[in-house]
Amino acid sequence: MGGFVIIAGTLVAALAAAALYQGRLSPRLILLGAAMLAFGAIGFADDWMKIRRGRSLGMRAREKLALQSVAAVAFVCALAVEMGARGDPGAAPYARFPGYGWIAFWSLAMVATSNAVNLADGLDGLASGLCAVGAVGFALVAAGTEAETFGLALAGACLGFLWFNRHPARVFMGDVGSLALGAAMAGIAAIMNNPVALLGFCLVPYVEAGSVMIQVASFKTTGRRVFKMSPIHHHFELSGWSERRVVWTFWAAALVASAATVVFAPVIN
Repeated sequence: MGGFVIIAGTLVAALAAAALYQGRLSPRLILLGAAMLAFGAIGFADDWMKIRRGRSLGMRAREKLALQSVAAVAFVCALAVEMGARGDPGAAPYARFPGYGWIAFWSLAMVATSNAVNLADGLDGLASGLCAVGAVGFALVAAGTEAETFGLALAGACLGFLWFNRHPARVFMGDVGSLALGAAMAGIAAIMNNPVALLGFCLVPYVEAGSVMIQVASFKTTGRRVFKMSPIHHHFELSGWSERRVVWTFWAAALVASAATVVFAPVIN
């Protein structure tokens, strides 16, 4: 149920702030909300299958990826149309992938980020804390835009949820929350057209996903495991770290990465 709370809190805060302080609902905010809802719905379907089957296996990976890809492409294409209607084709400053390449890049980024946050959601408070830090970073870099409004709303929802999700957790976000959070983070970056910010503010979840990819590749090719367990936060647990130490260390790493991104993103821009 925590995932529903995060989505509802983000959407209510973002849309209310836009209506009260900007006097209108921005199409980009609506698109971000729709992306969150779509990925949350995919997560709900996955969680529901796990509950009905009484085990940790929900959707097949290819089914989940297919649904995520459809949702991501729909969001990015709608964003591209909205940018064109506004006379803002995203030509600067980060348009490294114009045309179909631009659409493919941001669609892939949304799917990748969604699953990266999902993999990071393995310890009490870890994913919600990481997303809160990253969302605040997005808001700082995108001051005065729709991305700032949505970023602050997302950060507030994550912090409110974190109060109940901190160790020992009383509420959990499930795939409903983690998939939606990752999609929202990537969606904000797409609206900013800033892949550098996405990398900096989601660095720790990407490291988590990378550790899984390395572990699987190593085991399938050599029969050996690089880490004691993946995602990498479990490796540190099996190395003797307490759950709280792992979470606080990962939060600190995310804070450093986000601070560096806030400082250097305008320079890169």
